[in-house]
Amino acid sequence: MASLYKKNPVDLLFSSITAIASFSVIVFIVGIFYVLLSESLPAISRFGVLNFITSTDWNPVRESFGAATNIYGTFITTTLSLLIAVPVAVGIAIFVTEIAPNFLKGPIGGAIELLAAIPSIIYGMWGFFTLSPIMSTYIEPALKNSLGKLPVLEILFRGTPMGIDLLTASIILSIMIIPFTASISRDAFNLTPAVVKESAYALGATRWEVVKNIVIPYSKLGVFGGVVLSLGRALGETMAVAFVLGNNHRITTSLLDAAATITVTLANEFTEADTDIYLSSLFYLALVLFVMSFVTLAIAKFFLLRAERKYSR
Repeated sequence: MASLYKKNPVDLLFSSITAIASFSVIVFIVGIFYVLLSESLPAISRFGVLNFITSTDWNPVRESFGAATNIYGTFITTTLSLLIAVPVAVGIAIFVTEIAPNFLKGPIGGAIELLAAIPSIIYGMWGFFTLSPIMSTYIEPALKNSLGKLPVLEILFRGTPMGIDLLTASIILSIMIIPFTASISRDAFNLTPAVVKESAYALGATRWEVVKNIVIPYSKLGVFGGVVLSLGRALGETMAVAFVLGNNHRITTSLLDAAATITVTLANEFTEADTDIYLSSLFYLALVLFVMSFVTLAIAKFFLLRAERKYSR
């Protein structure tokens, strides 16, 4: 059989094309890394690795650059958006698969997919012209006057509500990543064997008990995969966040202050880089984001594979 496969030119051509397509992904990743690294070498030699990552100074006039403020903004917006989006997305998936009547499942599923297809620039414009005024006029003052009065949480709501801040950017980002987690979670929930759920109902389990004890445990790996996909989208999002985050290179504890992320800094300042070290520092910043994304997703993939092996036993 193997000899027939080797002698068949069509199969040989097909296997060659698929192999080239597969290895091209690795070539693209290595090529991107090489370009970022080579363009970053002047900044690496001048600022080093540890000093660049830990420095909060970003001053193009003095040609002094550090990535700490950008890394901090990226981490806060990504983490907060996931905290908002994941419960909502899982709730949507549970409603569509377990609660909603059949005539609602199609429209809601289509709406989720449509939400994922909206370009990020539209999210940014909507956030700037619609959500930001609502946040600054109603939501953020209410949070400041309620949660901002509590002893510990008050540090999160200091400052003047302007609507261009970490909180608004995180909400926009959470709306953008909800469809990814919701769609994958819905598909994972649908893979739960119907006979298992029907057996639980026959034993007297409530709908909540079936979801909590059967559907979610059976589908947890799929849900985690959706969260990982959303994490990758949140780390690399640019335009939607750029509209509502500001460009403040400062580490702040308040969610009502403007900040900067790596992607927003690259989008806002790339055309302004008028010196070699400035441009090289921006490439260095892009390299940091590339490594952050790779390491974060690699760790998530490691835990996912580990959970799959444990679950298969």
